[in-house]
Amino acid sequence: MLTRTSKSSHKPSSLLLPLEETVAQERTANNVKEPTHKTNYKPLSSIWDGEDAELLEQLLDFYPRAQPRAILDATVNGGRFWRGSKRSVIGMDIEAGHRPNVVADNTLMPFGNESFDVVVYDPPHIPNQGKDKSKDFNVRFGLVLRSSKEHGYTFSHTYPPFLREAFRVLKPEGILLCKIADYIHDHQYQWAHVDFIQAASAAGFRPCDCIVKIRKGPIIDPKWKVAHHSRRQHCYWLVFRKSEKCE
Repeated sequence: MLTRTSKSSHKPSSLLLPLEETVAQERTANNVKEPTHKTNYKPLSSIWDGEDAELLEQLLDFYPRAQPRAILDATVNGGRFWRGSKRSVIGMDIEAGHRPNVVADNTLMPFGNESFDVVVYDPPHIPNQGKDKSKDFNVRFGLVLRSSKEHGYTFSHTYPPFLREAFRVLKPEGILLCKIADYIHDHQYQWAHVDFIQAASAAGFRPCDCIVKIRKGPIIDPKWKVAHHSRRQHCYWLVFRKSEKCE
């Protein structure tokens, strides 16, 4: 509320200053500093061919309305997203072998409501490895869980419970960053990023942006002599906000 220091400072209604000037004078009189805004704006390309850690750092500078202080990596795994980062991050994973800060299921998070400014999510990129155990899909593409025939060999059924929890633990205007990849399975194109966007919207998130990340190479098995789909050589970083608007 704006206050005057004395009755003599009041002016007749016909001589009132414009509202903006009046507010400015009051803020100056009360030694109120104007909020600072970013002056080093740099546009962010929708195509990225660098490392995830470098991109994630740019995303964290670009999208949050204020510098995020509480960041949760809900699928931290070995923590490769944060190599070289000076940010304070709580890493959570269901696998204790990764030695996360918190061992927990990201569909049942042990955190209070509105605890975080940013949640980062990197779900498995392919559902099943198959019978050939010599392939390194477990390490390269995050294969930890398996998907059953009843779920169509996809992980789409895991998105809604995670997203409900992410929405709960994020503060208002908080940001959800998700790395996700489409893939071919059982001779069908699996639209994982579309499934995730639809599930996020149903959970209350506002889809705001999409960065296409170029991979150094697609998922290839030497046994695949003929493929009737283009090779998947990209994935997506999706940006959501817990808000009714993006900007």
